[in-house]
Order: sequence, then structure tokens, then C-alpha cells
Amino acid sequence: MKALKFLLVGIFLGIVLVKSEAVSWYRIYEMFRFQSFHMYGIIGTAITSGILFLQISKKGIIKNNKGADIFVPKKKNGLTRYIVGGIIFGLGWALVGACPGPMYILLGTGIWSMLIVIAAAILGTFIYGLLKNKLPH
Repeated sequence: MKALKFLLVGIFLGIVLVKSEAVSWYRIYEMFRFQSFHMYGIIGTAITSGILFLQISKKGIIKNNKGADIFVPKKKNGLTRYIVGGIIFGLGWALVGACPGPMYILLGTGIWSMLIVIAAAILGTFIYGLLKNKLPH
């Protein structure tokens, strides 16, 4: 039953992202060329709502799916790794035209070339897992 809830929320999110054109390659292209505010508005809304829900959860009003308090551990300092990781993520996003979430939504809308992108993302994650201990963190 729990899996069905997550599946329904995922389908709803996919529909919202398709209807809002957040998964449109042209909208993403416009964003990276600073030609449109559309995607920045969507991303800004996501960041704002994330901050809001995180602050509410810190007060104990929102619980996780098991009823326990939500705990977010402190991250280590390391500006360089966040900058390098962000650049790699952004370059991949710009080249493909989709970040990880919309890759699956685009596949669901019938863009079969996303299978190549998803396979490459899984392969990249696997390679990172193998090299993680050898990389400077």
C-alpha cells in the first residue's frame, strides 16, 4: 500500500512537471541562455518551499513517514567539492537537457533516447561508487 502512495505521488509530480513545461528541453535551453524566467521561477519556488518545510520540520510539526522527527545531519565544510560537483552536474544538465528527475518523466512521455541518458547516469553513479574512496573529498 505504501508503494502505491509513492507511485501515485510520482505520477502526479510527473504530470505537473510536464504540464508546467519544466521538463521541456526548450525551457531548459532558455534558462541556460538567460532568455526566460520560467525555469528560475520553478526552481525558486522549489527552493523556497524546501526551506519552509525544513524549518517547519525542525519545529516538530512535520514528521517522516514513520512518525519520527526529521533529522538533517550537518554537512562537512568543503566548498571546492560542491563547486566542482555543481559544475559537473550543470554541464551534464546542459548537455542532456534534463536533470535526473525529469529523465524518467521524459522517458514516460515517449522520448526513448532518454534510455541512453539513464543508462549513462547509472553507469556514472556506479563508477563514482568504485572511485569514491580514491577521490579527494
